[in-house]
Amino acid sequence: MNTVNATWRLTLQVESTDKDNTKALADALTTDEAIEWDDGQTSFRFSIEESKAKDLRAMWNTRVRGLIAVDSLLGIISDSKQGEHSSTQTN
Repeated sequence: MNTVNATWRLTLQVESTDKDNTKALADALTTDEAIEWDDGQTSFRFSIEESKAKDLRAMWNTRVRGLIAVDSLLGIISDSKQGEHSSTQTN
């Protein structure tokens, strides 16, 4: 009997608002995924492969939740830095 081992695969390309934020997102995945940078180091991609679609979905959800959490944190940090540099004038 000839069986075919089907593999499910998803690939995500990621680019944030600037290189530092994109690197922070990539760093969040370094222990879990092999990151492939584009030539200009402005975006990266990673792929997840699983033999079962439900396993791929679970792995995908975990990775994307992690990226969302890091992106949210970067937004909070960016907002607080902008607040430090803003000034108000009083007469």
